[in-house]
Amino acid sequence: MSTPTRVRDTATEQQTPPGPGDGHVPHLAVAIVGNGFSGLGTAIRLRQAGEDNFLIFERHDDVGGTWRDNSYPGCACDVPSHLYSFSFAPNPDWSRSFSGQPEIHAYLQRVSAEYDIDRFTRHRHEVLDATWDDATQQWTVTTSQGVWTGDALVLGSGALSDPSFPDVPGLDSFEGPVFHSATWRHDLDLTGRKVAVIGTGASAIQFVPEIAPVVGELKVFQRTPPWIMPRQDRAITGVEKLLFRWFPPAQRAVREAIYWARETFVFGFRDPKRMAKAAKIAEAHMRRQVSDPELREKITPSYSMGCKRILLSNDYLPALDRDNVEVITEKIVEIRPHAVVTADGTEHEVDTIIAGTGFAIGDLPISHRIHGRDGRTLADHWAGSPYAHNGTMIAGFPNAFTLLGPNTGLGHNSVVFMIESQINLVLDTIRHMRGHGVGAVEPTRAAQDAFVAEMQQKTEGTVWVDGGCSSWYLDKHGQNSALWPTFTMPFRRRLRRFRPEEYVLTPVAATRR
Repeated sequence: MSTPTRVRDTATEQQTPPGPGDGHVPHLAVAIVGNGFSGLGTAIRLRQAGEDNFLIFERHDDVGGTWRDNSYPGCACDVPSHLYSFSFAPNPDWSRSFSGQPEIHAYLQRVSAEYDIDRFTRHRHEVLDATWDDATQQWTVTTSQGVWTGDALVLGSGALSDPSFPDVPGLDSFEGPVFHSATWRHDLDLTGRKVAVIGTGASAIQFVPEIAPVVGELKVFQRTPPWIMPRQDRAITGVEKLLFRWFPPAQRAVREAIYWARETFVFGFRDPKRMAKAAKIAEAHMRRQVSDPELREKITPSYSMGCKRILLSNDYLPALDRDNVEVITEKIVEIRPHAVVTADGTEHEVDTIIAGTGFAIGDLPISHRIHGRDGRTLADHWAGSPYAHNGTMIAGFPNAFTLLGPNTGLGHNSVVFMIESQINLVLDTIRHMRGHGVGAVEPTRAAQDAFVAEMQQKTEGTVWVDGGCSSWYLDKHGQNSALWPTFTMPFRRRLRRFRPEEYVLTPVAATRR
């Protein structure tokens, strides 16, 4: 990222972050929601730019976001470690080419401490409401522990923050333990238990191999099989770590090489014929790891590779081939106190249910708590099809930025790259506002509509829409509201600076002068 521009009005340094007290509503330059990669990265860049009148509101008691919450056995990243980290905070001590959850969580904790962000974080502060006031040109942010006002609002809660449970009749009647992979029951010993796993997505393929050897029976309820590629993982040697620590350009070179190699994956997503060649690798991978032909037929996808998220694993397929594991493809129609019932009438006796069913991406809970200029919520405006200009700002919601918002998800590269690009825009927008006496800024409807139309146009003909599957990439109206559908460098370029011609700029109100 480029060298940050100072965004403070004065050079006076505030030693203690503001907080509520004595009935006074404290005011912030920037209010940040969530302290995962997005919130933490924003806070660090604000501090580097000289701004310290901000707070992060985090509903839990630790930094990390999804890498704090998802602590299930086997949880790991499917983007190489050297790329899945902040460009301004490299970690020369990654233990493997693909890092596990504990290591990524520890990295975020360390970065937060090293950049002194912990004192700017208010833990156990769940944001209950954020409302824009046109008269004061401020956001009023209400948390579970207080009220603040802020000139700008940064939503860094992300899309993978609220688990989605399967909508199955009778789930509440089940008498055994029921939990989601994102809220793993570490206190529950699964040894010998009869476990049902609902879902075969990115989380399930990681924890299934971990629990299969210890449970008595494991029934994996599969709706749609994933395409699974070999995981090219290895331990990073001590020599490599020393080199990265004492000669940082070497690690930067590795990071660049990984980045550009993954950029080439776009060619496959944009051309289903190219992706068919990659599917041959996945099919060979399955033949090597699954001996039962009947099982192979069950878990072979019928849609084009890339239509749904491509998964990486070396141990999931062998786990399905175990004697105590059964893959069930019949639809679940009901859950009873001690069983899962499928459409063929079979009652599958189980004593534990684990949901590996992903997150509430199409209808983010935080969107119901953000009220714009007209008083309506962000969810009301989106109506099931999220949108944002450049994936970051939304007409009708001045001075608000959503990081990893609509059309910023990736199927091929690191979302941390996207986050850092958006943070560039946040800082440059604030700098422009302060330098030009602007009190409120939001995208023009024309610019926003043009961006949304561009995203749909770039999605046409790709495997995401023509691959023969349904996925979270497309919203309930069939629109691509999740993915950035091309190379990531153009995203970085278009967000490198604030472009006034794309926005409605309102001068600072007289009441604020």
